[in-house]
Amino acid sequence: MSIKDQIQEEVTIRFAGDSGDGMQLTGSLFTNTTALLGNDLRTLPEFPAEIRAPAGTVPGVSSFQLKFGSNEVLTPGDECDVLVVMNSAALKANLSLLKKGGIVIANTSGFDKKNLSLAKYPAGVNPLEDGSLTEYELIEVDVTKLVKEAISDMGLSYKDEERTKNMFVLGLLYWMYNRPMESTISFLETKFGNKPEIAEANVRVLKAGYFYGETAEIFSSRITVKQADLKPGTYRNITGNDATVLGLVAAARKSNMPLFFGSYPITPASDILHGLSMHKKFGITTFQAEDEIAAVSSSIGASFGGSIGVTSSSGPGIALKGEAIGLAVMLELPLVVINVQRAGPSTGMPTKTEQADLLQAMYGRNGESPLVIVAPSSPADCFEMAFEAVRISLEHMIPVMYLSDGYIANGSEPWNFPKADELKDIKVRLEGPRKDTESQFLPYIRDERGVRRWAIPGTEGIEHRVGGLEKEDETGNVSYDPDNHQKMTNLRKEKRDRVADFIPLQEVDQGKEGGEIVLVGWGGTYGSLRTVTHQLRKEGMDVSHIHVKYISPFPKNLKELLEGYDQVIVPEINDGQLVRLLRSEYMLKATPINKVKGRPFGVQELKAEVKKAIKTPVS
Repeated sequence: MSIKDQIQEEVTIRFAGDSGDGMQLTGSLFTNTTALLGNDLRTLPEFPAEIRAPAGTVPGVSSFQLKFGSNEVLTPGDECDVLVVMNSAALKANLSLLKKGGIVIANTSGFDKKNLSLAKYPAGVNPLEDGSLTEYELIEVDVTKLVKEAISDMGLSYKDEERTKNMFVLGLLYWMYNRPMESTISFLETKFGNKPEIAEANVRVLKAGYFYGETAEIFSSRITVKQADLKPGTYRNITGNDATVLGLVAAARKSNMPLFFGSYPITPASDILHGLSMHKKFGITTFQAEDEIAAVSSSIGASFGGSIGVTSSSGPGIALKGEAIGLAVMLELPLVVINVQRAGPSTGMPTKTEQADLLQAMYGRNGESPLVIVAPSSPADCFEMAFEAVRISLEHMIPVMYLSDGYIANGSEPWNFPKADELKDIKVRLEGPRKDTESQFLPYIRDERGVRRWAIPGTEGIEHRVGGLEKEDETGNVSYDPDNHQKMTNLRKEKRDRVADFIPLQEVDQGKEGGEIVLVGWGGTYGSLRTVTHQLRKEGMDVSHIHVKYISPFPKNLKELLEGYDQVIVPEINDGQLVRLLRSEYMLKATPINKVKGRPFGVQELKAEVKKAIKTPVS
């Protein structure tokens, strides 16, 4: 069979198998190699909720989707061109995500009687044999058998042999998409540096997969995706959680302040704790607390003592942190609270994305408890918004809630990382020592922004006390006076509102200021919204896109911008939360588009919903 060389602008691949099949590593290595070649890309890792899900079952399937291209790529793709399945459960769980005419690469050893039964196919039914895949190009490869042949002389255990199967698949796809193996070989040799036989086995199997693609003539074509025309600069592939880590470290260095991170592990935020623990040399202290309350309380204590206090969690943990966050509001201390949102309520779907904690961030504390809310829009944007969260918290002596979500936290994209001198300055105002001990130190004296100075314990002459009881204006003494409580409540709110003077004005991401329709989004919906807006504009529709990253307070010009459009449409991965805030704040007749399926919006799905919303606006 003659193999044709093809050039394609973009490709979407989905790797799927048991949670122990190494699909996340396979996808990550393919992603890193693709990033090194200069393609633009987006990824969507998906995991079982259980730590060790039942092998061979549909709930136990782990998958990794990657879209890469020579043009701008903003989403991981609606449907995949190639679906790699390591067993029958992986096929059953993911076939609906493969486009008609797409390629299925199936590990035939994962379709034996036992695997078919675990995947709950009817007795005697094998999808590789019953004609149900005629709409697709089916490529059957006995990966398990070929792996054993490649390393049969090495004397490895059955378990170690099984663990190399993903490298065969990776090598096969490297050949199919004209990707080099060198960076992966280097990774394997480093990762298994103290186990050279395991490194050799993985490298052998990787090469076996690559050369099997070259010699077996199972593909009709070999595909090349050329380098994307990216903005000049130095790039690295980065996930949202990794970018958050680096944003926090950069802010600590820029402010010349130590950073304390108190956290309790929770999906999908745990990688931030892992990542920050590797940066001790930059003045970062990490503390894995015994529970969520201890985590946030230790961070508040660190802020009182003169460090940047940061804590992280997901929705269930944020609920537990609520009272302590209110304490930070009362104390008027800097605190950054990271919420990597996931599907709820309660434990919900821990490994699935959602952005349904916005109202929790806005109102989820007792009493009038205002804080600042910011939200990154993409994996790379997590760096900037984590940096901004620290800057605002330090400069305004106020807690800041940073709302990421599982999709952008685990997803990745190329990041053109900045130089230190390109970052904003962070101005920390510390109360200095006082020699005059006759006059009383007033810890709640405020500047023109309503911000008190940071009074660090141990500084000479500024002894003071703090606590959760209401403060008397200026002195900080406990006060039950009703007029004082009204005044302090107003001051705390006004301080939060004045942050709007120190954040960027809202820009229109795409389209024009004013017109017929504007799509308003926040968080991880950015890529889908930008793509849909671009497509609708090409179709001749007057559609613009605004993406809000500063939510409390809103940018000062947001109301004026939104009032310039005939129709405001707000797509969200929740049951309608930003739309409620916009309606209550600006009295807008905004139209919601909502989805709560644990998955991000697909482009075509969202496009259809937008067209439907345009036809039936809110009256």
